[in-house]
Amino acid sequence: MTAPLYNTEILRLAATIPHHQRLPDPMASVEKRSPVCGSRVTVDVDLDGSGRVAALGMQVRACALGQAAASLMGAHAIGRTPAELDATRAALTRWLAGEGDTPPDWPGLDIFTPALPHSARHPSIRLAFEAVAEAAAHASTEKAA
Repeated sequence: MTAPLYNTEILRLAATIPHHQRLPDPMASVEKRSPVCGSRVTVDVDLDGSGRVAALGMQVRACALGQAAASLMGAHAIGRTPAELDATRAALTRWLAGEGDTPPDWPGLDIFTPALPHSARHPSIRLAFEAVAEAAAHASTEKAA
């Protein structure tokens, strides 16, 4: 028997998104939208002097899977470098595409294992990770300029 796509833990995460306020003057902002389902995530980031995420703000308008992914991303993004965030984004994309047996090294992503056969759900799961990786990269470029 397969695990349900939506479960209590997904719904709990969807209801407890951290950093669910936009930053007033972020170093970079990125909005990502899934054309498949219309889910949308906007991420703001500030980096500290060592180039790590120091502040994060999000606006999440997504299905429960997208909200849960944003919750997991937001809970663990502070202190990460743009390179770490991009590596996680890439690993998540590969894992969802079936190019690996284990989820990326990011706390909690195994909760999306039941979504693996549902490719139409993958864009929503990836949104927050794509947005934070891109925003952190833009902030890093701005910081270097």
